[in-house]
Amino acid sequence: MTTAADAVAPVRSAGAAPHPRLSVNQATIKYAPLRRALDTVAGAGVGAIGTWREPVAEVGLAEAVRMVADSGLRVSSHCRGGFFTLPPGTARQQALDDNRRAIDETAALAAAGAPGSAPVLVLVAGGLPEGSRDLVDARGRVADALADLVPHALDAGVQLAVEPLHPMYAADRAVVSTLAQAIDLAAPFPAAAVGVVVDTFHVWWDPALAGSIARAGAAGRIASYQVCDWLTPIAADPLLSRGYPGDGHVDFGPVTDAVVAAGYTGDVEVELFNQTIWDTPPARVVARVVQAFDTAVPLPR
Repeated sequence: MTTAADAVAPVRSAGAAPHPRLSVNQATIKYAPLRRALDTVAGAGVGAIGTWREPVAEVGLAEAVRMVADSGLRVSSHCRGGFFTLPPGTARQQALDDNRRAIDETAALAAAGAPGSAPVLVLVAGGLPEGSRDLVDARGRVADALADLVPHALDAGVQLAVEPLHPMYAADRAVVSTLAQAIDLAAPFPAAAVGVVVDTFHVWWDPALAGSIARAGAAGRIASYQVCDWLTPIAADPLLSRGYPGDGHVDFGPVTDAVVAAGYTGDVEVELFNQTIWDTPPARVVARVVQAFDTAVPLPR
């Protein structure tokens, strides 16, 4: 029987120590408040965490900064900004203002993290505005939003990271569907201000992936590498079809080799959206992440 203590007690893998570049994205242990998430990840011997805005907001930014500093963990990214495909008007301006606040949060959390923390704000572009079928126009609004946000990002020392999502999300979540599209959006801006996310769940299917990773690396734009598996059958809510590395269909070897060859040396996040995983005690989830990452993701130590 699971006890309350199981949710916080460290559960160490029986195998090797966690990979030194492994990061657990907080979405993987979604129901753990920030303090518990930090304690659970650190207790498992993992060195980094990817934070999310909602748990930070629950405690307030100042307290979150103190918690992160006390944890001894690196911050590998902060999720998420974006959702700015709205047409001009009050709602779009509010979205841009909220993204500026997210940039400030990212800078503060990364500064509080252990050495090697990355001031990276992950951006999900947003889907089609209500009543629209114009993908090209929506992507143009993403480009306009980046232009608006880049000066603030540069001032704060934060890299905006455009994350392409699988095409099945183009209507409601992200009109940016391929890594090549994300790089095109980033290209007009300094690499220090705008990069891209390589998330295996979203891009593993792309026949142009290897070339796009090389292109992103050559431009210094790989801001984050996230790994999780693609499970079938797809869940009723497709968002929840992610699995531990090795449990699904993704071949992590070629993707990881390409990311390494492209020069990416940062932390590698495991980000899992899966109801069964969320319902599992966080310490057990993190222990399984450590084991799955070591077995399925061929990242040199």
